[in-house]
Amino acid sequence: MDAYLQTERVTLRRFRVDDADLLTELDSDPAVMRYLSGGEPTAPELVRERILPGILAAYDRWAGTRGLFAAYEKAGGAFIGWFCLRPEREGPLEEVELGYRLRQAAWGRGYATEVSAALLTMAFTDLRVRVVWGETMALNRASQHVMEKVGMAVTQKLATPEDMLAVEGAELGGYRYEITKEQWERRRVLHP
Repeated sequence: MDAYLQTERVTLRRFRVDDADLLTELDSDPAVMRYLSGGEPTAPELVRERILPGILAAYDRWAGTRGLFAAYEKAGGAFIGWFCLRPEREGPLEEVELGYRLRQAAWGRGYATEVSAALLTMAFTDLRVRVVWGETMALNRASQHVMEKVGMAVTQKLATPEDMLAVEGAELGGYRYEITKEQWERRRVLHP
């Protein structure tokens, strides 16, 4: 497995052309999709024809240094989901989104915090990133907790996009979290 990043318990690698089933299975779990689509699965043809090709094209666009990466447990090799570290499609490379989507079996095990912390380190030490951001719905306390644990803070209250109004809790909006390189460096001094 060609590793993009390794933590104590998780290995990230680039997605491959034959990984559509992994993404389809992940996105077919109503609990995983609760805050994204109201629990509706992503259609397999959408994964095969648009989502996965878009992920693969991003590796070329950003020279493999940014994008969405498959996550596997080191012990046993189980696919646990994905993590992303990527700019907006036409955005500056020094402003990247941190995101994650994990299978239920991986919830509550600290993987999101472990890998997110490692991605922040990579972003600020190797990739010359200036700010890392993430967005989550107001009801998604688990995701907010992960971002808070790695030092990110709310910078903006978000309105719900029109296409997500049917999702449970959408009327509450969401939050944008951020951490700058300077904030991350200060945090490392205070919490080595």
